[in-house]
Amino acid sequence: MNSTLLHPSSMLVIEPGDLHEIVRGQEHVLVERLRPLVESQSTTLDLARVERIDAAGIAALISLYGCAQQAGHSFNVANATHHVADILAIVGLDRILLSPCAGLGSQPEPAFARTAA
Repeated sequence: MNSTLLHPSSMLVIEPGDLHEIVRGQEHVLVERLRPLVESQSTTLDLARVERIDAAGIAALISLYGCAQQAGHSFNVANATHHVADILAIVGLDRILLSPCAGLGSQPEPAFARTAA
């Protein structure tokens, strides 16, 4: 995983490296890697390369969000692909997890900049 610190006192942005899907069997690796980070500072997970997510992946994101909240930090995702953003919107997590910050990745307009309806 690659990480970029936007500002020393602000948010850490994590790219999940070669992770192209967050699905059952892979979700625990993401949680194990990110839990220490989200517990120590506010973190954004860049999902620009993630093409697929399932219920286990959603549960992993919720777990990371909960860990961050308990530690007094924020956790969100940015640059979600259209498919991932649609899934998050269907389950109602778009309002909680999708970052309001634009321009973290290379997409000219983040997939979450559109409405779910």
